Amino acid sequence: MLDVGAGAARRELPPRPRPAVRAILVGAALVVVPLALIVPLLGLAPDGGAAPSGAAPAVAADPFARLLVALPVVLAACYLAGRLARRTGQPEVIGEILAGVLLGPSLLGLVWPAGFAWLFPAPVVTAVNTLAQLGLVFFMYLVGAEMNLESVRRRGLVAATVSQVNLALPALCGIVLALGMYPTFGEGVGFLPFGLFLAVSLSVTAFPVLARILADRGITDTPLGALALTCAAIGDVVAWCVLTFVTAVARDRSTASVLVTIALTLAFVAVMVFAVRPLLARWLPGRPPAAVLPLILGGVMLSALATNEIGIHPIFGAFLFGAIAPRKVPAVTEAAHRMQSVTVTLLLPLFFVYTGLHTRFGLLGTDGRRWAWCALIVVVAMVSKWGGTSLAARLTGTGWRESLSLGALMNCRGLTELVVLNIGLQLGVISPTVFSMLVVMTLVSTMATGPALSLIARLRRRPGSTVDEKRPAAPGTAAAG
Repeated sequence: MLDVGAGAARRELPPRPRPAVRAILVGAALVVVPLALIVPLLGLAPDGGAAPSGAAPAVAADPFARLLVALPVVLAACYLAGRLARRTGQPEVIGEILAGVLLGPSLLGLVWPAGFAWLFPAPVVTAVNTLAQLGLVFFMYLVGAEMNLESVRRRGLVAATVSQVNLALPALCGIVLALGMYPTFGEGVGFLPFGLFLAVSLSVTAFPVLARILADRGITDTPLGALALTCAAIGDVVAWCVLTFVTAVARDRSTASVLVTIALTLAFVAVMVFAVRPLLARWLPGRPPAAVLPLILGGVMLSALATNEIGIHPIFGAFLFGAIAPRKVPAVTEAAHRMQSVTVTLLLPLFFVYTGLHTRFGLLGTDGRRWAWCALIVVVAMVSKWGGTSLAARLTGTGWRESLSLGALMNCRGLTELVVLNIGLQLGVISPTVFSMLVVMTLVSTMATGPALSLIARLRRRPGSTVDEKRPAAPGTAAAG
């Protein structure tokens, strides 16, 4: 009887719904009903927030989506231009610089204004600038890390003399140029930062591009190549120090604040050399690359932040961190290789494009005086740098042929010059017109390096070449002819 009653009781209960039916009912209750209530609630909203009928859709205005379109264009243009430059005997950086200029208002913005505006709207330019500045910070760390400090200390009187003349004579010519240009192109900035900036601009040598040219010609390990790298290293260190002073002067008008900035900079250098360097030498050796890379990245960015807070450009901190980084440590070398792959492949092309976006050759227009000033800048920059270096090398005992080759190498300005010019433009020390003139000077002087070395290599060997006497160069190189 219990079984019959229980069965009857079960038959009287309503059937339990199946899981699929329950899911549908829950979905209807928790999703469909709220969505149905949203529609009338939206109708209660005021009309003031409605977008105009002619407004562009949100997707078209998305800067991230537009950046994802611009990046492949930039990378492809720089890659193709770099390959073309290599085929014509120029370093790849020349093609990449030209690609940045061609993508800017000087060509793309001139022949296709609508396409230029669509590809590089203001939010995309801001994003490109941020990535480019980050690339510069990492790049300057790599420059500092690759600098052979032992070679700088070993080369002695010849390298010191040549490097200082390599800076002093172009700097003097830059000041003289500034005296003539300031009344027309000063545009409200004080003469001291304007003149000092032109002096630095004419004195800079592109250490990374120089190293690339020497490697391509197979003369890195020759006496000429070692001397060129040493002179460029010493010269760049001095040039960055002077540029630090120019930055402090440009940002701070009062003498007291400039002195405070310089004092803080010297204190930062002392802390990095005498405190951070021993810690890095103790911590980094023996650690795996996976642990060293985050430490290097963090140190680079914190050093850049420190110099930025002091009042000078962040790249100075990154450069100094690279200079004090331990040498011949496998994990540090591996971390630099990983950083270089991203920096050189992705971030530096963005810097070239950002430079091109601010290079407006149209500002020179058809004014013959502006073009005359531009030509004068090119001639003075090349003659003072090339001639001064060659004369100093010859007077210290180097043969004429090697002296001329060394002058041609020191005349290469390349990427380092563009970094300096962008700093000057951001600080307002130079106008966009002067910026464009100096970009022309950078391109001409850098492109002249390779052909000049090839021409000098064909010159007849003359007696008195101390460089060749120390170590004969391999046949077929620029040093051997």
